[in-house]
Amino acid sequence: MRVLLTHNRDLLKHFYSFKAVDALKEIVDLRMNESDEPLRGDALVAAAQGCQVVISDRLATGPREVMEKLTDVKTFIRCAVDIRNIDVDAASDANILVCRCSSGYADAVGEHAIALILDLARGITTDASRYHAGQDAHPMVFRRQLAGAHVGIIGYGSIGKRIAELALAFSMKVSVYDPYATIRHGAVDVVGFHEVLSQPDFVVCAAYATPETLRMMNADAFSRMRKDAYFVNISRGILVDEAALEAALTSGIIAGAGLDVGDGIDEQPSLRLARLPNVIATPHTAALMIEPSEFQAMETVEQVKAILAGRLPMHAVNPHRVVGWGAA
Repeated sequence: MRVLLTHNRDLLKHFYSFKAVDALKEIVDLRMNESDEPLRGDALVAAAQGCQVVISDRLATGPREVMEKLTDVKTFIRCAVDIRNIDVDAASDANILVCRCSSGYADAVGEHAIALILDLARGITTDASRYHAGQDAHPMVFRRQLAGAHVGIIGYGSIGKRIAELALAFSMKVSVYDPYATIRHGAVDVVGFHEVLSQPDFVVCAAYATPETLRMMNADAFSRMRKDAYFVNISRGILVDEAALEAALTSGIIAGAGLDVGDGIDEQPSLRLARLPNVIATPHTAALMIEPSEFQAMETVEQVKAILAGRLPMHAVNPHRVVGWGAA
């Protein structure tokens, strides 16, 4: 079996795993993207000729016009949880099985959320920037300690749960809003959407990107937050109305924000928000760690092994629509 790994040199280094590459080479004929460019459109189609499986990176999108041309491909594996850039209906029409990976980065993203909260509470970046600029005169202002502070978490998936665990370790009060989750943690308060916004010192968005969560953090949502509260987004930019967030930040509706995602390039926070003095922004790097990247990469290896053994790969999305896996 021949497998195409779409990751270019940079993505291979930072978003996949050389251990996984070695494991694939032991079991399949592996074709790799030996360039510095992403494989998109016709370039992806050309590279996939003669390949039965594609393992795709986040830049190798799978729209209908691509899926219809992948005549040799039987399985399209997205090395991520998010498969919004893959047209699953088109893949199903082309009899291509689509697979995703599970979330192996809950620890990394959870830690990043706490880091943003700490920075906002303590003014670490602000103080460090003064020192970097050669200033040794610093205003003595009260900061916040996390112990006793209240964090509200929107979304209680693997990342939301990890944020809650870490917040509790800091002796914070934790409340959660997630209408789809069953929460039985005795130290976590289950609240409604308005309550998770209006009561906490910090509001963290950790919900999945779905049609229901699209721009859920809008002008009305920000108006319900306390004026001394901070907003943190480590989920996806499309959950936030950036114009409303900018207005909230510049007009004093909320105190500030910590952002790792946004509507900028490659899901990064927009520069117009990142430049604001009450914003701590990082360029979508919360999960940029060796451990979660290798976890997901090794899952793709296990999926390929399952295909070789004639078993349905884990995290298959559309087996009921693909002949040989569930469709008649």
